[in-house]
Amino acid sequence: MKYIKKIGQVSIICILVCSMTGCTKYLKNSDGKAVQNSVTGQNLPSNILCKPTDEETLKIYEEYNETAKSGKKINIEELQSCSNLKITSGKYEGLWTTIFVKPLAVLIIKIGSLIKSYGLALILTTLLIRGIVWPFTKKTALQSENLKLAKPELDKLEKKYANRQDQESMMMKSQEMMMIYKKYNINPLSGCLFSFIQIPLFFAFYEAISRIPVIFEETFLGFQLGTSPLIAVTKGHYYYLIFIVLIATATYYSFKLNSGAAMSSEQEKQMKSMSKVMVVIMTFTSFSISSGIAIYWITSNVFTIIQNLLVKRMKKNVKSN
Repeated sequence: MKYIKKIGQVSIICILVCSMTGCTKYLKNSDGKAVQNSVTGQNLPSNILCKPTDEETLKIYEEYNETAKSGKKINIEELQSCSNLKITSGKYEGLWTTIFVKPLAVLIIKIGSLIKSYGLALILTTLLIRGIVWPFTKKTALQSENLKLAKPELDKLEKKYANRQDQESMMMKSQEMMMIYKKYNINPLSGCLFSFIQIPLFFAFYEAISRIPVIFEETFLGFQLGTSPLIAVTKGHYYYLIFIVLIATATYYSFKLNSGAAMSSEQEKQMKSMSKVMVVIMTFTSFSISSGIAIYWITSNVFTIIQNLLVKRMKKNVKSN
């Protein structure tokens, strides 16, 4: 199935790019274990983008430097304050950090400094970026709706050529399929836009949030942005489990509204199975991601849900007229 293959290819490319250039690296003690903030329970990054302000965090970095080898020490004093962070700050860490992570980090910081809340800045930055890429993701949603309209004809085509595997029949099937695509204004490649945009954005936000002290040190609506639900629960803060519920729900409905991109009954089953697997994966992953990342993921998926509902309404209005 081309759609699923495209998602897999994009995912692999993003993971490879992220793994080779400028990913978050964490402090490790002499035993090789990650150094954690005793208050938030989060693993502290060694390649932070700006200077921490929290006394507990600064103390941890200072204690780490006392025992670390010279090549691994973190020179906190040379780091700029987060409010003065620029895209050109620090050393070059590769294209991924230079093009995606640092610009996003600077944008979050600027908005956070303006509205005096980095938690709210995460939400506004997510909405701003999703608004910018709206024309592209809208095409994906439109393709999904067009494919739903074309589905009966595509199913008939699959049945027509179900037992015909010769080259001539395959060519005729391909030609008839292209005629159906043209009839319903379908471009198969447009269906990959959502995944192509969503996956890099997730990695970029993950990197930026993990490496900006002013974000992972802050509390928003009673939630510490650097703390994961798993760590919070061990400290008796069970209300963090709300993130698990919200992430699972938002992911489920986001994929459900995009499920119309299947091109046959069999492919639709594959897409639904893949969607269920993704929901399960994100639900389990949500236990270990920070509150800041959770806020981004929920906001982004809610935007997708609203976008798809608007597109559905637009299609209905056009059809009724």
